[in-house]
Amino acid sequence: MLARPGLPSFDYVRASALDEVPRLLKEHGEAARLLMGGTDLLVRMRDGFIHPQIVVDVKHLPGMRDILYDEQAGLTIGAAATMNQIACHPDVQIHYPLLAEAANSVASYQLRNRATLGGNLCNGSPAADTAPAVLLLEGRIVLYGQNGEREVPADEFFLGPGATAMQTGELMTAVRFPVPPAGSAGRYLKLGRNKAGDLAIAGVAVFGFPDETASGYRFRIGLASVAPVPLRALEAEEVLAASPPGQKTFALAAQKAMEAATPIDDVRASAAYRKAMVRNLTLRGLREVWAQIK
Repeated sequence: MLARPGLPSFDYVRASALDEVPRLLKEHGEAARLLMGGTDLLVRMRDGFIHPQIVVDVKHLPGMRDILYDEQAGLTIGAAATMNQIACHPDVQIHYPLLAEAANSVASYQLRNRATLGGNLCNGSPAADTAPAVLLLEGRIVLYGQNGEREVPADEFFLGPGATAMQTGELMTAVRFPVPPAGSAGRYLKLGRNKAGDLAIAGVAVFGFPDETASGYRFRIGLASVAPVPLRALEAEEVLAASPPGQKTFALAAQKAMEAATPIDDVRASAAYRKAMVRNLTLRGLREVWAQIK
């Protein structure tokens, strides 16, 4: 059995200031890559998919690994905060348990010590486990470039497989979340080929809370790994806002969530199986969230 190839040669730069990063990215273009956790970057380099000439380390820059919660402003998570940091942080566990659960589902414990929220989102992967939670919690992606800082709503950030709203020369510095509605609860349900450590065949996030709708409650549903981008099942959400919560309403919403999914056949699962699992996971998630908020 042949050994895997090693890493190609490259220049390593430890950025000394945030303003230095956009300059380096503009100067080197596609030949530059950012390093936060490296769990995806280094594998792609090792396997020959990318060949950067310069790797810019940004994880140590001020604020990049901070997790800060304020009762009025909400939660700010630095882009280089690791999945284990997020999953174990008391403020995240108490106020944003859906995000903690999603972070805890990423890969293995060892990889979660390195994998970062920014990396999980910036890759633009349809299977990103934290993306549905970020969508449902109405996160705003903080980007920094030569023109300064800007925020992009999570539902405008994912443009296609591997494509995001990040512009050339920008890096993600944080994700900001508003204070969640009172009485809210959430679940992230992930189906993989094994119990832990696998990419999602299908992922469903459900978030619910009391609200002044016809049903008296608002539910949000996010999907991963079943479309070109992580997305919200908006028609399913409309069903849940218009009808009283219960098994009949949940079943119809689960059907609408399945119809929102547009998966592909690949070596890990068929499109038909993925769609069926979206329905089943959505129904399970709605039942479990409803049991917490009613």
